[in-house]
Amino acid sequence: MNTNYFFETDHEWQVVGEGISRQIAGYNDALMMVKVKFKVGAIGALHAHPHSQASFVASGVFDVTISGEIQRLIAGDCFFAAPDQEHGVQCIEAGILVDVFNPKRDDFLK
Repeated sequence: MNTNYFFETDHEWQVVGEGISRQIAGYNDALMMVKVKFKVGAIGALHAHPHSQASFVASGVFDVTISGEIQRLIAGDCFFAAPDQEHGVQCIEAGILVDVFNPKRDDFLK
């Protein structure tokens, strides 16, 4: 992987769940960017992890749950999940989230 640039056509999408696929855009030990594509109705189940996460809604509409609070986000909106904070999404209109993690998600690289 080129460490300075990401070209979408050089990287495959990985299916990670029903109606969900991801493409790792780049990473180093401290930071990771991942694009996650959702079909309508797909659910990113509630979960928590030790990483800080910032997510940008590149397209689509998502109901986002963070610590039990649900908000509807549209393209251009963002959400933030602190380490170990429970969060998840439900896709209302097909779209893409751009997730950024600190530190990198080693579990995504296996």
